[in-house]
Amino acid sequence: YAAPFIDKDSVKVGDNLGPEFVNGRPEGKWLTMVGLCAIMDPPRPECVQAIKEAHGAGVRVAMITGDHKDTATAIGHMLGIVDEKFSEAVTGPELDAMSDEELCEVVLTHNVFARASPQNKIRIVKALQAKGEVTSMTGDGVNDAPALKAANMGVAMGKEGTDVAREASEMILADDNFATIVYAVKQGRVVWDNLRKVLLVNTPINNSQGLSVLLGLLVSLPNTPITAIQILYSNFICAVTLGFVTAIEPAEDGIMVIPPRTVGKRLIGRFLFLRIVIGTCLLTGCVVGSAVIINSHSRYDYLDMKGREQMMRACAFNVLDFGAMSVMLSARFAYNSSVHPRAFMGNPAAVGSIVIVTVLQLVLTYVPGLNSFVFGMRGLDWFGWILVLLSMVIVFSVMEIEKAIRRGLKAKGADTDDRTTPFFTDGPSEAPGPASMTMPKGASKLNLQELSH
Repeated sequence: YAAPFIDKDSVKVGDNLGPEFVNGRPEGKWLTMVGLCAIMDPPRPECVQAIKEAHGAGVRVAMITGDHKDTATAIGHMLGIVDEKFSEAVTGPELDAMSDEELCEVVLTHNVFARASPQNKIRIVKALQAKGEVTSMTGDGVNDAPALKAANMGVAMGKEGTDVAREASEMILADDNFATIVYAVKQGRVVWDNLRKVLLVNTPINNSQGLSVLLGLLVSLPNTPITAIQILYSNFICAVTLGFVTAIEPAEDGIMVIPPRTVGKRLIGRFLFLRIVIGTCLLTGCVVGSAVIINSHSRYDYLDMKGREQMMRACAFNVLDFGAMSVMLSARFAYNSSVHPRAFMGNPAAVGSIVIVTVLQLVLTYVPGLNSFVFGMRGLDWFGWILVLLSMVIVFSVMEIEKAIRRGLKAKGADTDDRTTPFFTDGPSEAPGPASMTMPKGASKLNLQELSH
């Protein structure tokens, strides 16, 4: 606030005004401080929460900015990326003075990089990759494009981002919100888990269909426990209903509190393979076991050979499909127990598929003509349904016991996610090191110089 007026001719265009222009006025004290206005651009609240969630998921978040070092450190504190472990920021000129070996160590101990140039951004990305880290880079400007291209996952802004940044990226944020990236990480984990769950449901069912026929012949049953049309039907209905359930499962509780999977991890690991084997053996054993019981039990002596065979196939057919339901209910949760009401909650398709399969099984089992002429079986009596329910309980219980044992091993620190098992990982055994930090062509020209007037 200026109290007096000054002569217009006392100031000329181009004058370099110093402190004496204010302090050395003949009028004496002529400026009075009446207020101070500060402008602040704080982080979005959802961004702070997203970073906290990312840390819980084992995802490290770093910030590269052109701001002053102190400003960047203050923002880092607000975001929660500056703490006791990552306590300070490092500037672009300091990075320029470092060798590749020194930079590889600095990127592991700093989360905030201030006064960074476009070349600094590429070197930071390359250094992280040299230490075996999977990097994702966000940016919106033309000078961000080289680093976006160099990162494993370039993420450009959809609203404020330039066309160059979008073209250099693998993903574009439609809402320019960092929280969307964390949500994408969560959904990526859901897709990975659901792929494994689909395999866990469909593979044992398909295996047991063929193995039941083979094992039935090996135990000297008079005929196959299930017919070809029953196998085709089970293969179709289970894939469409039970397999579909696990394909659209929502995020499991705790999915964002586990570390990222190992680079190059195969879809089928040790414990998933073990669960598939267990499911296959259980289903096959229950199908053939029920057929053997029906074929040899004295309560069916009143039936002729064909009638006993039809009763055997009716029981084995229902054991196969209802046992598949048990596999599906257990497979809905990779680690969490399915002995809980949540086994029927969270995914309406789970209950819907159970209802559909149950109704269809009852129709095929009891509709005259359809059961005998098409599927080669007859109506099942109460004893047969006891065998079906008992098989369901056996399959479900054993698979849940295996899951409980695996949870206990994980709690004790065992490698239940194949992080150190080479056979189930296709990734590199060790980080490539600083020697891999090759800069793209033209990167040396990215240090833009200030133009002189």
